[in-house]
Amino acid sequence: MNPDQRSDDQPIRSEELPIPAEPPANPGDLPSDEEFEETSFSKWILPIGLFLATIFTTLWAGAYQVYNGPIHGPVNFLLEQPRMLWQGIPFAVTLLVILVTHECGHYVLSRIHRVPASLPLFIPGPPYFIGTFGAIIRLHGPILNRRALFDIGVSGPLAGFIAAVLALIVGLNLSTVVDRTATHGMQLGEPLLLQFIAWLVVGSIPPQADIILHPIGFAAWFGLFVTSLNLLPIGQLDGGHVAYALWGSRQRTMAFVIVPILIVLGYIGWPGWWLWAFMAGLWGFGHPPVHDINVPLGRGRVIVGWIAFAVFVLTFAPVPFSFR
Repeated sequence: MNPDQRSDDQPIRSEELPIPAEPPANPGDLPSDEEFEETSFSKWILPIGLFLATIFTTLWAGAYQVYNGPIHGPVNFLLEQPRMLWQGIPFAVTLLVILVTHECGHYVLSRIHRVPASLPLFIPGPPYFIGTFGAIIRLHGPILNRRALFDIGVSGPLAGFIAAVLALIVGLNLSTVVDRTATHGMQLGEPLLLQFIAWLVVGSIPPQADIILHPIGFAAWFGLFVTSLNLLPIGQLDGGHVAYALWGSRQRTMAFVIVPILIVLGYIGWPGWWLWAFMAGLWGFGHPPVHDINVPLGRGRVIVGWIAFAVFVLTFAPVPFSFR
């Protein structure tokens, strides 16, 4: 796959879901919003301001991706062609809908389980690539049992995944099949799910052909990429929450297996995996305990957990970026 854009690789900051390591003194006392009162700035002004800034940077990045004129660099492009920002709408709207859906999954389930949470905090990024480093929510109270941990952890990736798949179907319908010799620059990895959906939507593609992704398709590809990153069963990532809720302390063993694999993939494929292995060391391989790990998940949640890890396998691209 080759996105219809020209830009430098920038790492994405994955959505985080911080969970306190220390259980509350009295697990029967569920926290309430009043116990964690935020200022107007942190509750409303900061999230809204960051979201507006991210709208601008993703519009900017999306417009520069489709620009084919003589101007070099996104800053010069903005200064000389500000009226072309509207061309970034398909990419920006698609990417933000996927990220908002992901974060709303976390937020809604945290409210259901009475865990006070902030509004999503979007992180604007340079316009050289996608214009954002993702988003986070902040939990202001402890998660008291494994059922709540599972629900809050799994809801974001699955919600964002559904949005990304729908966007991918639309994006592939708008994409163009060209001769491979006509493509150059950054090539996108093709996870199993992308290959299958492309086969359904576009049909069989000759070996000498390639797909130039429409901006909606490129944003959807990134949605799948972010989903796979979040489902890595490491520490404070969503996959770490899900794995710990399912298997307890064995989650740490899974992380110790995954990280060396990332290091090897960084050597033979995409060096960005080294950054993720390093970040895993900073976050910690294991997961902090919840107070009541013995609350049963039930068969339904166990099935959803296995579905989540199937999604990880289907969306994971060993070499997400390459250049030619």
